[in-house]
Amino acid sequence: MNKLGEMETFARVVETGSFSGAARDLRMTPSAVSKMIGRLEDRLGVRLLSRTTRKLSLTEEGRVFYQRVTPILAEVSEAEDTVSLSTLEARGVLRVNASTAFGQYQIVPLIPDMLERYPNLQVQLTMTDSMVNLVEEGFDVGVRIGVLTDSTLVARKLGVPKRTVVAAPSYLERHGVPRTPDDLVNHECLKLSIPTALNRWEFMFPEGSRMVDVSGRFEADNAIALHEAAIAGLGLFRAASFVVGDDIKAGRLVPVLEDFETSGDAGIFVVWPHNRNLSAKVRAFVDTLVEAFTPIPPWERVPD
Repeated sequence: MNKLGEMETFARVVETGSFSGAARDLRMTPSAVSKMIGRLEDRLGVRLLSRTTRKLSLTEEGRVFYQRVTPILAEVSEAEDTVSLSTLEARGVLRVNASTAFGQYQIVPLIPDMLERYPNLQVQLTMTDSMVNLVEEGFDVGVRIGVLTDSTLVARKLGVPKRTVVAAPSYLERHGVPRTPDDLVNHECLKLSIPTALNRWEFMFPEGSRMVDVSGRFEADNAIALHEAAIAGLGLFRAASFVVGDDIKAGRLVPVLEDFETSGDAGIFVVWPHNRNLSAKVRAFVDTLVEAFTPIPPWERVPD
């Protein structure tokens, strides 16, 4: 009985969304994958996946099992890395988590050179603007932006995410330029539709920093959509310089309320669980980001 193989197959089905996708990754036939999932469900005595002609979805028992299985598989992978050539050569699957904007604009452009440098490495990048537990969800490494509060993570600082309120020239022509943060009550502000502290905008006043609640008629669950909406003239957008720096230089977006910007204690960090050895594949990713973003990140560099 290969319990570990069953767990790995189940996890791959969940992550690819299909038996055929898991079969390709595992170099098996779809029927073999289906039979292995069936044996797993029979052994556990529960249904893990709901099967329809159109898609697969997790049952409640399947969701709980997946959450427990992923860290186990990650630990097994780390154990193998520790005693194999993976400690010397970056190889295998590297699971990375990052926010949508940083992942899209800063990490994805680095991947081609990284994969060329490490031909035996595979990268699975998951981008979300919701908080993710790296250990519970089986990620090897992540990028965090803000103030770190998780003591279970080892962190390497890459830079500071200077945040600026911007808008398209067309929006400012129609609605005027806000002179103080209190003017935002009369403006369309672009917000994330998920629970996040980023929806309260921090400004520096003479008496000290203060959070300002904003509102608007357009929300999205990721910063990339808000970025595009800002360029289209839908409203004011508070974003990190690594998102809007090029747009400001090109005149597509205009910074406002610059006298009220805060520096704060936030940073951009590459992080990984402290209870795991720094495997070669994680080290390769960390080194790639450090090389690309330090000492001066590209969005802050002045052209020659």
